[in-house]
Amino acid sequence: MWPNNSSLGPCFRPMNITLEERRLIASPWFAASFCLVGLTSNLLALTVLAGARQGSSHTRSSFLTFLCGLVLTDFLGLLVTGAIVVSQHAALFNWHVVDPNCRLCDFMGVIMVFFGLCPLLLGATMASERYLGITRPFSRPALASQRRAWATVGLVWATALALGMLPMLGMGRYTVQFPGSWCFLTLGGEPGDVAFGLLFALLGSLSVGLSFLLNTISVATLCHVYHGREAAQQRPRDCEVEMMVQLMGIMVVGSVCWMPLLVFIAQTVLRTPPTISPTGQLPRATEKQLLIYLRVATWNQILDPWVYILFRRAVLRRLQPRLSARPRSLSLQPQLARGPMLQ
Repeated sequence: MWPNNSSLGPCFRPMNITLEERRLIASPWFAASFCLVGLTSNLLALTVLAGARQGSSHTRSSFLTFLCGLVLTDFLGLLVTGAIVVSQHAALFNWHVVDPNCRLCDFMGVIMVFFGLCPLLLGATMASERYLGITRPFSRPALASQRRAWATVGLVWATALALGMLPMLGMGRYTVQFPGSWCFLTLGGEPGDVAFGLLFALLGSLSVGLSFLLNTISVATLCHVYHGREAAQQRPRDCEVEMMVQLMGIMVVGSVCWMPLLVFIAQTVLRTPPTISPTGQLPRATEKQLLIYLRVATWNQILDPWVYILFRRAVLRRLQPRLSARPRSLSLQPQLARGPMLQ
C-alpha cells in the first residue's frame, strides 16, 4: 500500500495534474454527446428488436433474446457510467472531497468491469449457441425457450458481477484514474493487483478467442452446406445466414475495441520492474495510454447496436435487391416432418 492520508480511502494515488489540465482533457460536451449518441443507438436497436421478436422462429427468438441482453447491457453501461463521468467533467469536483471513503470509486470500478466483460462474454455465449445450432442441430434442444435464453444471460451477468466484486474481497483494488474522472482496476505490482488485472484481461481475451473459433467453424459449416452435395436438398435459411453475419460483426467490433486495452493491462501488470512507483504513481505516458484504450473500448457500446440495425435482411435487401428474389430454402435445424435428414 502506498503512503496516503489516513483520513482518505485506499483508492487515491498521487496524481500530478492541475485544474487547467483537467479542463483541457475532461470535456463535458464531448462526454455528454458521446453518451447521448450511444443511448440513442441502443434505444433504436431495442425498438427494432422488439418488433423482430414478434412471430420469429424458436431458434431466431433465442438469438434475439441474447442480442436483446447485449443491447440492454450496453445501454445501461452507458447510462450509469456516463452519468458519473459527465457529472465529474461538468462540475470538476474533487474526488477526495466528494468520496473520501471510496464508495463511489468502488461502485464505478465494479460497473466498469461488469459492463466491460458482459459484451465479450455474451458474444462468446451467442457464438456457442449458433455453433451448436449449426454444427450439432440434433444435439441441442429443438425448441430452446426464451426463458432458458434469459437464464443464460442472467448467468453471464452474475459471472461478470462476481468478478467485479473481487476487489471488495481483497483481490486487487479500484483507484481513481487519470485525469481524476473515473475509477478502474489498479495497474500495480502487488500480487492482488496483478492477479485481478490478469484475470480480467485473460477472461476477456478468452471470450474473444472462443468467439473467433466457434464463429469460424460455424461459417465454414454454412459454406459447406451451401456448396456441398446436399445443397440441393437442404440449405441454410436466410435468417441463419443473417444471424451469422450479425454475430461476426459483433465479434469484429468487440475484438477491435477491447483487445488493445486487454493486452495493455496484461503487459503493464506483468512488467518487471513494476510500472507503478512505490508511492502509487504511474508514468504520465502510461496513464494517457490507459485513458485512450478505455475510450476506444467504450465505442463497443455504441457500435454493437448498429451491427444489428444495419445487418438485417430488410436493410441488406435494399442494398442488394437480388437477395429478395432468392427462393425460400430449408433450415439446418431438425425437421421431423419433412425432407431427408442432414447427415
